Amino acid sequence: MGILKLIPACKDYLWGGHRLVDEYNVDYQGDILAEAWELSCHPDGPSIIANGKFAGKSLKEYIDLNGKDVLGTHCRRFREFPILIKFIDARDNLSIQVHPDNRYALKNEGQYGKTEMWYVMDAGEDAFLYYGFNKEITQEEFARRIEQNNLLEVLNAVPVHKGDILFIESGTLHAIGKNILIAEIQQNSNVTYRVYDYGRVGKDGKQRDLHIEKALAVTRRVPIIKDNSSYPHVADCDYFTVDKLNLDGSFMKKMEGTVTKESFVSILFMEGEGTISNDGETLSFKKGDSFFLAAGSGSYVVEGKCDALVTTIREKAAPVRIGIDIRGSKTRIGLVDFQYQLLDEIETETKTDIPAEEFFANIGRQALDLLEKHSIGVDQCVGIGVGVPGTIDRKGGIVRYSNNIGWNRVNVAEAISKVIPVPVVIGNDADCAALGESVAGVGKDYQDMVMLRIGTGVGVGVLLDGDIFGGRGFGGSELGHMVIVDGGELCTCGRRGCLEAYASIAGLKREAMRAASIEMSAQQIYSQSKAGDMVMRRVVDNYIHRLGTGVVNVANGFRPQLVILGGELPEDQETVLGPIREMLQKECFGREHGDVPEIAVSALGKNAGVIGAASMV
Repeated sequence: MGILKLIPACKDYLWGGHRLVDEYNVDYQGDILAEAWELSCHPDGPSIIANGKFAGKSLKEYIDLNGKDVLGTHCRRFREFPILIKFIDARDNLSIQVHPDNRYALKNEGQYGKTEMWYVMDAGEDAFLYYGFNKEITQEEFARRIEQNNLLEVLNAVPVHKGDILFIESGTLHAIGKNILIAEIQQNSNVTYRVYDYGRVGKDGKQRDLHIEKALAVTRRVPIIKDNSSYPHVADCDYFTVDKLNLDGSFMKKMEGTVTKESFVSILFMEGEGTISNDGETLSFKKGDSFFLAAGSGSYVVEGKCDALVTTIREKAAPVRIGIDIRGSKTRIGLVDFQYQLLDEIETETKTDIPAEEFFANIGRQALDLLEKHSIGVDQCVGIGVGVPGTIDRKGGIVRYSNNIGWNRVNVAEAISKVIPVPVVIGNDADCAALGESVAGVGKDYQDMVMLRIGTGVGVGVLLDGDIFGGRGFGGSELGHMVIVDGGELCTCGRRGCLEAYASIAGLKREAMRAASIEMSAQQIYSQSKAGDMVMRRVVDNYIHRLGTGVVNVANGFRPQLVILGGELPEDQETVLGPIREMLQKECFGREHGDVPEIAVSALGKNAGVIGAASMV
């Protein structure tokens, strides 16, 4: 089902009139109807479906039942439904108000800020609205004028007529004047800071709250220069693109369009009547009707006479992504562009002594700080990818079990998105590192590759035909837990003799301690071996042989074109690569009769996991 007719949510704010009922066919029984929320998934007033098998359900319920594909690929960057469309009937003046930007609103209100546009459907004689300031003022003057009740003297009063359009960015002080009918398209937010309300009282008999301190913090106190960059659209920004549809019923009486997989289409009829057809269904429309056409539903036709606003969501301009790479001791948070370039990164401790949910909330706050450092709004971030060691439920965003860190059934996506409301996807950390090398590193020219990431454990990521091999269950390819020594060392997973128990840095250091009774770093072990210490040379030779055994087993199992080693390796990489290359030549099944994979060291180093995690978004 591609076309939905919507029933609006109704709001009886004290400044409203009754024209939306009398002239725009809104079914409402009250005396005052200030706003009709025609396209809304907002919990304060959801739209309801009027037709078909989903009749009676809210638009949000329809989306939940059918999946977010009905919104389109351009909406994947939004955690929630992106916009809210409403009719506004201002019989009286609205309060002087301002909306915060996303950064301020997220920190102080826990939701997005608001950018919006107004289309004036009708206006009385001498009607005007307030739109910014008529001169630049200081914050001190702004506060003083609010206190002294003379703020209106410095506001920009704009006369309006039917058909006028204003784009109101967050931070713009504004107010709709009396005797104006407006169609408003806005971000899906209900955050408003009032600074002046004409001394009116609410239903409780008390003056309505003002939000002066917050308004002082977010208001731009300079005159607004009208920007025509949205041409040929009525309005165009990262949140919505709006076009005007006009059919005169004679010379122009039919319009054909296409609903692509990229975005849904909203059509709001402000005048006229006729029919709208899509996906094999035809419905009639009249003045005041609102329709939602699901993404990918194909061609649609509007016939008759009408003035309408057609709203879609376009691709984001200059977007960025955040990649988070969680290791046993350190976590790295990186800002990544769409050319897979790491713009900046933060390194922090992987804290296991606090609840996991608290750790991930802290990670979310640090991701916000990284965006703020570069003056990048949350709206420019299309999502966050997180690489986590252990068994991963990618679809649910849950770490089911991480043996090295000790996490069990942690909803990573939920914990982070509570702080920074963008889509969050998670994957195994080794898979993310392999993805990073595939999109931006040594694996760019290969479709089938395996990466072994050596650190606290041994993570193995497998890419087949360019995609992560995850298996049918959760966790994907936990090949670090293949047994290479029957009855050998106890592994953190509970088995004995795993590759991870021998080829991890912890395994290398354990064997060095046993051999020399001295605690050393991995690089010290490699250095002493290279310097001729025979005890350390035997330790390193045994370590490389065990690692090579795992590499050969993986190569025989998946027949990759390339094997990549990453993580903590000796400075002289050939110390490891040479012996393992020889093992592959001697021990790979088929040898000269088959294709022995190449072996290489990670080109991205410690950045592989961050870039790969970001590439999942």
